[in-house]
Amino acid sequence: MGDTGRGRAALVVPGKPDQARVVDLRIVEQPGGVASQPPSEATARDLTAVDTARNLTAARIVEQPADRWDDGPFAGVLDSPYHGIVERSDEVHVQGLLAGVCGTDVEIVRDGFGEPPAGRDALVPFHESLGRVVTAPAGSGFTPGDLVVGVVRRPDPVPCPACAVGAWDFCRNGRYRERGIKELDGYGMQRWSVPPEFAVRLDPALGDLGVLTEPASVVAKAWTQAEAMCRRAHVVPTSVLITGAGPIGLLAALLGVQRGFEVHVVDRVTDGPKPDLVRALGAHYHREPGEVSADVAIECTGVAPLVWEAIRRTSVTVLAGLTGDHDPVPLDPAVFDQIVLGNKAVVGTVNAALIDYRAAADALAHADHSWLAGLITRRVPLERFTEAFDRQQDDVKVVVDLS
Repeated sequence: MGDTGRGRAALVVPGKPDQARVVDLRIVEQPGGVASQPPSEATARDLTAVDTARNLTAARIVEQPADRWDDGPFAGVLDSPYHGIVERSDEVHVQGLLAGVCGTDVEIVRDGFGEPPAGRDALVPFHESLGRVVTAPAGSGFTPGDLVVGVVRRPDPVPCPACAVGAWDFCRNGRYRERGIKELDGYGMQRWSVPPEFAVRLDPALGDLGVLTEPASVVAKAWTQAEAMCRRAHVVPTSVLITGAGPIGLLAALLGVQRGFEVHVVDRVTDGPKPDLVRALGAHYHREPGEVSADVAIECTGVAPLVWEAIRRTSVTVLAGLTGDHDPVPLDPAVFDQIVLGNKAVVGTVNAALIDYRAAADALAHADHSWLAGLITRRVPLERFTEAFDRQQDDVKVVVDLS
């Protein structure tokens, strides 16, 4: 039977910002070991009966392919008064605390990027999570009260060679799914669940700062790729150029400082929190690349001129930024000559695997917590979550408070 007393959730229709709203949660419990079974007809009848009794519009339970029920929620159509989720007894059940907001979320809401679960027009947004364990199955390694985050990506069902070995961030066939982005609901709700193998325990001392884990995992993977390319090219790195001082760039700088590198960060702003955050790390802040050169670059903007500058000035460049701009730009062909003649390496990176989440959690645990707190510049309550998509001048990391 559905239970409506367990909180609220954000709900969005990709590309239709005027239809974003907050709805009640409806939770249906299932025993473990039935991941491949969609909600039964009896369950659907139970939900309909509850709604009828309360004089509500019943949610339509959408039959989906069996492999779509292994993780997370199902839901009704947009005009339903609630959002239904399945909680299985072999999953970790979590009280949602915070959800981080990034450019991907804005693209989903305003530009129609992303893909709701099959048969639906709406999904719960946000892939950056933070929560506290309410219940956990025996032997899972989690206990009530643990501070946790949920992993974003799920391996494809084939699986491809990468997903078969747990490297879903390198998925080769594109059939992966992602919480809050592609075919799975996100973490923008006051109660969510996740299989134990897709949850990561955090140092409890991090508290709300744990919401930075997902972006830090992307950076941890970028650094892993940079170090692998340095070994290939026989580069012994001592310095790094970071382009962009958003959350990804600042966290990349943090991990560079933790590695003992000389860190240079380039961003166009002259005031606000970003220059001070860079300098507080002991790193160097620049408005233009100028004469900066380094062994490694982590490019976090996707801006073509900065991409070429990063490649030109370093031996190894990791591209972690997306431009979103497909207009033609002039290219300096000399850059390609430099790549060839200098045995340079340029590699792209996206998403993160479980090992990267754990590396991120460790990096955050060992960071100055007061510095991390400076990254979170604005909190928006769940009931007004759409305000988080409107960028303000001094924003670094905006979070939605789910409490």
